[in-house]
Amino acid sequence: MPTCYSSAAPRIAVIGAGPAGLMAAERIGQHGLTVEVFDAMPSVARKFLLAGVGGMNITHAENYPDFVSRYGNASVWLKPMLDDFSPDDLRRWIHNLGIETFVGTSDRVFPRDMKAAPLLRAWLHRLRSQGVSIHPRHRWLGWQTDEGNRYWRFSTPEGEKTEHFDAVVLALGGASWPRLGSDGEWCEPLRQQGVGVSPLLPSNCGFDMPWSSFIREHFAGTPLKNIALSLTDLSGRTWSRKGECIISHYGVEGSLIYALSAPLRDLMLHGNPDKPARLWLDWLPQNSHAQIISKLQPSRKGMSFANVLRKKLNLPGITSALLKECCPQLDLHNHSAVADALKAMPLPCPDATRPIAEAISTAGGVTQASVNEHLMLRTLPGVFVAGEMLDWEAPTGGYLLTACFASGKRAGDGVSEWVLDTIVRKGD
Repeated sequence: MPTCYSSAAPRIAVIGAGPAGLMAAERIGQHGLTVEVFDAMPSVARKFLLAGVGGMNITHAENYPDFVSRYGNASVWLKPMLDDFSPDDLRRWIHNLGIETFVGTSDRVFPRDMKAAPLLRAWLHRLRSQGVSIHPRHRWLGWQTDEGNRYWRFSTPEGEKTEHFDAVVLALGGASWPRLGSDGEWCEPLRQQGVGVSPLLPSNCGFDMPWSSFIREHFAGTPLKNIALSLTDLSGRTWSRKGECIISHYGVEGSLIYALSAPLRDLMLHGNPDKPARLWLDWLPQNSHAQIISKLQPSRKGMSFANVLRKKLNLPGITSALLKECCPQLDLHNHSAVADALKAMPLPCPDATRPIAEAISTAGGVTQASVNEHLMLRTLPGVFVAGEMLDWEAPTGGYLLTACFASGKRAGDGVSEWVLDTIVRKGD
């Protein structure tokens, strides 16, 4: 067995090298403690890098109470962490790495060059200058115990290794994009130790829809722009968002769908079977019902319905096709009825969410009741949890990343305080 480190030299590990894990490591190092980072992949923060390929939305600049509300039921739990490491704090932290940021559309915040790689390079340089060591290709396999001590098992290119640590931060992510390292395999080992873990579910995901073969053959890949989608959730709250989505061969996807994926998924899982989950599409959120009727009033002069929508309302060809599919009894000559349908077209009830491996992020995870305010597991003293392993979810992009950074900071500060109080100071 590996040698246990003395109280004078506690050995601290962070397992998982995404944003939450690296932030925890940075905070531990700033407390004057030595920390090692272990990750299953050949290089760190792979999901972070891939998410930044199309433009790294790092956080948001909206009103802070509104920002906190984006976390839904987890807002109360996350607020103290976000208070301690707010969106403004995150921007200052990025600026201290030498990376400038700017506020784009919808109050989204981006690095000046829109990329994640320069930020990560600067961050890793700072971590190494603090003495943080990183061990890639170390996949955590679970524990084994010997004479009351817990040993951590890792699969490595050289074979299985067993290590002892005085304290650990787990930041292993959820179960989305498993090819980048987050596969959810940690759930069962934690459950076996009495840790409460809610089932992992897809979040920020697409949905399967029962499109007709006509829609699939003629319109798969078609974007729907400048629209609004709405639904009423389990508590009776109405959600409405504007933006864009895509009609795919399997159903619907895109940023607007992802923004509503959590309440829609929950309706599918827990809703009233007599009132199936459904999204309502507003083709013209900028126009009122009366304005639409006014534009439709002049004579059609032999134009097809699709041409009427295109010429008078500037709507794409897919609009008439979806209206015929979603509102088959619609009287196309009744301007009021057409306006009603354009303002609230019922999409087909989804068949299923897309697989969790395709989702951008994950809901579920270690429950709030299973950790203390410092994110230490109640059944495993000295083991802390951060990031997407925790049972919260957020809209894609900056909300997700900000909470990962904030929870990583909370866990890093928590493990540092715990080690100093229970090992170093007691040893003195």
